[in-house]
Amino acid sequence: QVQLVESGGGLVQAGGSLRLSCLASGRTFSRYAMAWFRQAPGKEREFVAAISWSGSGTYYTDSVKGRFTISRDNAKNTVYLQMNSLKPEDTAVYFCASDRTPWGGSSPARGQYDYWGQGTQVTVSS
Repeated sequence: QVQLVESGGGLVQAGGSLRLSCLASGRTFSRYAMAWFRQAPGKEREFVAAISWSGSGTYYTDSVKGRFTISRDNAKNTVYLQMNSLKPEDTAVYFCASDRTPWGGSSPARGQYDYWGQGTQVTVSS
């Protein structure tokens, strides 16, 4: 059974930083691309960033480019999201997700991911 557990969320002032972590278990983590999505109240879940199975490829939504960095440590079965220069509009529940097929690239498509964590709240105050 695949499990994804996020951590690292919290309350931060605008301009601050947070690092989210997602610990995966239940299958060979290093074979699967991973992604972060977020969902703000009353809005659809949206793509934030993705990283290929090898870590060599990454993809970001335009609104976070230059501020967020996705990375992975396959030895620790963990994917990270470093978030800098946070803005109030980054406030959301952040979810990590695992690709449904192995050896994939950094896809932004929600349907490409079949396992999801429970989410971690990020709140950015102005």
